[in-house]
Amino acid sequence: MPTLRALECFVAVVDAGSVTAGAAQLHLSQPALSHHLASLESEIGSPLLERLPRGVRPTPIGRAVLVDARIALAAAERVLRTGHAAAQGDAGRLRLGCAESMTVPILAPTFSTWTRKHPDIGLDLTEYTSADAMATAITDGDLDIAVGPAPSRGSAAMTEIGTEEILVVIPEGLDLADEDAVSWPNLAGRPIVHYHPSNGLRGWFDTVAATHGVQLDAVTHTRHATTAAQLAHAGLGVALVPATAVPARSAGIVKSMTPPLTRSVVVMVGAESDALTQRFVADLVSRGVGTRRS
Repeated sequence: MPTLRALECFVAVVDAGSVTAGAAQLHLSQPALSHHLASLESEIGSPLLERLPRGVRPTPIGRAVLVDARIALAAAERVLRTGHAAAQGDAGRLRLGCAESMTVPILAPTFSTWTRKHPDIGLDLTEYTSADAMATAITDGDLDIAVGPAPSRGSAAMTEIGTEEILVVIPEGLDLADEDAVSWPNLAGRPIVHYHPSNGLRGWFDTVAATHGVQLDAVTHTRHATTAAQLAHAGLGVALVPATAVPARSAGIVKSMTPPLTRSVVVMVGAESDALTQRFVADLVSRGVGTRRS
């Protein structure tokens, strides 16, 4: 396969009209340039230049090759420009993962800023209900950045960007509505809108409840925290919901836990040395979790 240098020599000689002028344009010696041309002609199997008393001109085959040679060199130049821009954080594509309840309150503001200020940077989003699954995706190279609660396993580098409170969403008319805050014993025997095992909240809430001597009585299961809040508002049962999944102006009854239950919100990264990743992470860290209850 011809080298880009050989193609560059061929195009330079054609444009300059002579080997001497082409060599000077590329800052090469004439023997070095002639070597590249000979190698290219050998690979193609035909002369590309007709030697004239004063200079050179392309042969018919040379004219046919010239078009693609220019295209190849232009493509190589675009590769370099794109690579330099990506290395400086000005172009490229980021693959992001986010806990489904955190996409709108935490990630969306940074998304909005980036699409406006960095139109040449593509942002691909995948939502998750498991922090461990996100950590695995980072480790496997399927994601560049992930935002969510701290995982229980994985080797991804993590930076805490804040904490969020776990709130209790209570159906209208339930006596818990009169409490200032809800304790774990208050939940014993209550119908609970619980989570599917694929959602990391399921195991965490069951474990914490058990330390308080309480077993959560699930009336239904859902994969999504936002759905749990909506089902509780609809009167199906009590739901434990991260603050990011509760609408900022919720019309339902929302209480804190006593003692307060919180979790860290982290950003996980794979390639820490990547300038594009670092810039996005810096924006997330500076913005933090936001103004929600925490």
